[in-house]
Amino acid sequence: MVDRLIRNCDVVIFKDDMPEVVQKQDIAIEGSLIKEIAGTGIIKISAETEVVEANGLLAIPGLINTHAHVPMVLLRSLAEDVTIESWFNDYIWPMESNLTAEDVYWGAMLGIAEMIENGVTCVADHYFYMDEVAKAVEKSGMRANLVWAVFGHEGEKKLDETAAFIDRWQGGADGRITTWFGPHSPYTCDPDYLALTAKKAKEKGVGIHIHVSETENQVKLALKEYGKTPVQICKDTGVMDVPTIFAHCRAPKESDFPLLAEAGTGIGQAPKTYLKHGETIAPVDKYFEHGIPIGLATDGAVSNSTMDIFEQMGLLGMAAKFKMDDPTFLPVEQLMDIAFRSSAKVMRLEDQIGELKAGMKADIALLKQDGVHMTPRTNVLAALAYISRGSDVDTVLCDGKVLMRNRQLLTIDKERVRTEVQNRVHRLGKIVPNTRIAVYPA
Repeated sequence: MVDRLIRNCDVVIFKDDMPEVVQKQDIAIEGSLIKEIAGTGIIKISAETEVVEANGLLAIPGLINTHAHVPMVLLRSLAEDVTIESWFNDYIWPMESNLTAEDVYWGAMLGIAEMIENGVTCVADHYFYMDEVAKAVEKSGMRANLVWAVFGHEGEKKLDETAAFIDRWQGGADGRITTWFGPHSPYTCDPDYLALTAKKAKEKGVGIHIHVSETENQVKLALKEYGKTPVQICKDTGVMDVPTIFAHCRAPKESDFPLLAEAGTGIGQAPKTYLKHGETIAPVDKYFEHGIPIGLATDGAVSNSTMDIFEQMGLLGMAAKFKMDDPTFLPVEQLMDIAFRSSAKVMRLEDQIGELKAGMKADIALLKQDGVHMTPRTNVLAALAYISRGSDVDTVLCDGKVLMRNRQLLTIDKERVRTEVQNRVHRLGKIVPNTRIAVYPA
């Protein structure tokens, strides 16, 4: 039975591993899955079928945010134009010591609302008070991989608390939530702690989401202290024996690439964050060469300012061309693959999301194509990569359910969320000396 039909849309599909746009299509949804995609009017429906009239909207796979700190929208614009050391030590970690569980819930709701409005249906989130984030995900209808950020000085007790969180929420929200371990990084978690984390992850049968080799300085410090790169540390401690997402990984050494490829590690890339910190993107050419999947990411809104994956898509394409000094590098078709299928692979969900075809989850964003900035309509894929904006998103479905229709959020009271967040900003923005939750190495 067709529960829901998206009628008369253009659809981005992959044919022989290349993206293309097929016009005037209907998408039939049964439960949480895409049942069929066919020319408009071909699919038979019943009187009970809910019809979403697309009228020429562009259907794309729901966007995927492969590394985020969603509730950090609470602190947006409070740490600008500073070095990364100052950003952490003087602003972010002192301000995050002010957080309560309720703060995190409302921050998560705001970040999720922003992502849905920008066509994002799945996120890998790495933060604190993650039960509250899970509740927000459940209410919103989004899909998420959730990890509780942990620092080495918090000891084994914190890992056990994380394990309990994993048990509470694994498969939650009708299967939309997966849970992993989330040690912060090799510079805040020593090798013994990472080995303990890996041991517990293996026992639970789950993965690890961690920040690795974010900067050249972090790599130099690891080589000085341990004689190994952060990637090698992760390999030797067993972290890479389970599914892994490495956030950023901008500064790997040549010897790291075979290790990453062998482990199937996914790399989350947030180019706007790097540019704001005066840095560049990761060596994506090497990742391509070694078959290492990379995905688009927003990081946190304090470093990235928005939760807009369209922005990251265009910036990744341009930053890669600039880095390689080659305008032919990372063509539009490859950028589409990164945004959809490769990002799904980073999440270890490539058999469920990242592509619109029968049998996949009905995670779909419908975009307007009639804006002045989209005129004339010529190369739709190039427009999607470099012109489309989050505000072009009209309707969003996740797991077959409509989360936003005609720009109206259906699962979140946006005005209530905005009020709750605004009322907390003054308290959260206070910086009290000697209260930071960790120390970033100079």
